[in-house]
Amino acid sequence: MAELEQLLALFLAAVLLAAGARRLGAPYPVFLAVGGALLAFVPGAPEFSVPPELALALFIAPILLDAAYDASPRDLRDNWLPLTSLVVFAVVLTTLAVAWVARALVPGMPWAPAIVLGAVVAPPDAAAATAVLRHLRPPRRILTILEGESLLNDASALLIYRLAIAAAVAGGGFSIGDVAPTFMLAVAGSIVVGPVLGMITLRVLDRVEHVPSAIILQFVTTFGVWILAEHIGLSAVLTMVSYAITVARRAPERIPARSRIPSYAVWETVVFALNILAFIFIGLQIRPIFDSLQPGEFQRFLAVAGAVLVTVILVRVAWHMAFNAVMRWRNRAFGFKPTRLMLRPTVGSGLVIAWAGMRGIVSLAAALALPSSFPYRDLIVTTAFSVVLGTLIVQGLTLRPLLRVLNLKDDDPVGRERRAARERALQAGLAVLERSGSSLADPVRREFAARLTSEEQAIDGTAEVRSEHTTLHREALKAARDAVLAMRSSDEIGDDAFHEIEEELDWLEMADGRKEG
Repeated sequence: MAELEQLLALFLAAVLLAAGARRLGAPYPVFLAVGGALLAFVPGAPEFSVPPELALALFIAPILLDAAYDASPRDLRDNWLPLTSLVVFAVVLTTLAVAWVARALVPGMPWAPAIVLGAVVAPPDAAAATAVLRHLRPPRRILTILEGESLLNDASALLIYRLAIAAAVAGGGFSIGDVAPTFMLAVAGSIVVGPVLGMITLRVLDRVEHVPSAIILQFVTTFGVWILAEHIGLSAVLTMVSYAITVARRAPERIPARSRIPSYAVWETVVFALNILAFIFIGLQIRPIFDSLQPGEFQRFLAVAGAVLVTVILVRVAWHMAFNAVMRWRNRAFGFKPTRLMLRPTVGSGLVIAWAGMRGIVSLAAALALPSSFPYRDLIVTTAFSVVLGTLIVQGLTLRPLLRVLNLKDDDPVGRERRAARERALQAGLAVLERSGSSLADPVRREFAARLTSEEQAIDGTAEVRSEHTTLHREALKAARDAVLAMRSSDEIGDDAFHEIEEELDWLEMADGRKEG
């Protein structure tokens, strides 16, 4: 019972820290990181840990699915070049730079553990950045790049991480040439298996009408996909990413609003809870590490952590600003001709993206997932947490002032697409009502128009009238939803505008359900 009380107390403290962060306008992971650091120095702190083999599945699988719902494939395609630069080249450069710095400061450290350290701290977590930026309404292109990077860079970093761990475990017997065919087969298989599992999951969930059961099955299938991929030798991360994108893309037209609305709330809560757990577990692991250090080792750990922190910040800034300069030169030489209207790359937009490199839960989970016997594990865990803490404080608390100074604006493409989708949805719904000869068509038409134009109008009547009203209402709503789905499928609108209209239609559907009951 004492352990449960302690865990509840830690959760309560984390919730209060997050509330304080919101009041101050800071990203809540900053305060969670500070709280986790303080745990390392609290006498008599409880001893909780997560089994290393469970860490990645527990923390990464739901995070990837949640991130997939925020990513728009259309917008990712439009920004494929900067995304490739960040997801592949920036991750690889950061990994190699960190490995070189670690070996320079710890000469006896083999390359494999050094690369593991680099892969652990390479992927930024966009959750903190977008938490700051969304309130300031930056250009949509910046958010798209950061959110897409958050979804995809985990795959590249954790693939390197897995290979480096295999090299460390194999010692001198590991050869890239030997594992390359198996590795490429696993990658290809993951990209195929993920979508197939996504379609199977959606077919199963189609048959579940009980909302709590449906939400539980969402979590069971999410973790099940990760576990299955691990068992059959695929890349769990790539399988999870391709599965998540498939589910996120197809679920809106299959899942009813009465399931979707509570599901979103539950997933948001779970992601928040996982962030809390990650910082609690990592903070509690730091204390025994510090207690076991020999005299002089503490200073060495701090030196390595500080050097790696500076390295990850400088490599990202240097790489992305160089890439940004090349893009600006290309646009001057050949013209800027995007598929859709978006912010032209500028020095300011490059600075924001380069500075939004806070590390978070992925780095913590990768560090926690290392076996207790892994070479230099204590150094890797301590350095990973220091980098997360340092980037959240240094970059997380200065990103808002930077954006305000730069004053970057666009013409609100999401708002424009949202207005277009609302108009199309209204037209589609009203067209259905125009064909109806029912005496209730007019009041339903007025209510439908009022709700999609943010007005309110109540309708009363007998049970028979309400039943006919509900039928007309649902037919119009289905036509409106189909129209918006068609706009997204044809790339007339992106996922941001789509989800905003989807939420309005969901509440309209829920209101209709309440009347029926």
